Amino acid sequence: MPSPAVSETVPDFTAQMTGEQTFTLSDYRGKNLVLYFYPKDNTPGCTTESLRFRDLHPEFLEANTEIFGISRDSLRSHEGFKAKLEMPFELISDPDETLCNLFDVMKTKSMYGKKVRGVERSTFVIDASGTLVKEWRGVKVPGHVDEVLEFAKSID
Repeated sequence: MPSPAVSETVPDFTAQMTGEQTFTLSDYRGKNLVLYFYPKDNTPGCTTESLRFRDLHPEFLEANTEIFGISRDSLRSHEGFKAKLEMPFELISDPDETLCNLFDVMKTKSMYGKKVRGVERSTFVIDASGTLVKEWRGVKVPGHVDEVLEFAKSID
């Protein structure tokens, strides 16, 4: 299945998330969603990005926007990361890369001279009707979450 393009409806999906809950995309119709994919729990860039989403969470809620972080880490790892950073939103575990493949965020990267396959830091905004309305790929953390918030505020 090709990944949804901007202005296309995102196919419904279900995944395990923290808080012993199951995420189902269609359950969130009527709200805007931010899905941010990140490489790994407890790493510097991912921690910085997640803290910024945490700190701006009330403003996202005011913009009728829910936030979900997604990585290949286990639910156990996610629960620890979420608790450590006191995140007010859930994290989705994608160990089999179903969502990573749906959104085409798996990339070959070079790390210490070796080729490794990993998650390219990316953020997607889905509007209240389930349409992908914005995507950022190859994200650099500084200033990114503020840009996502400004976009969320602009959605009707």
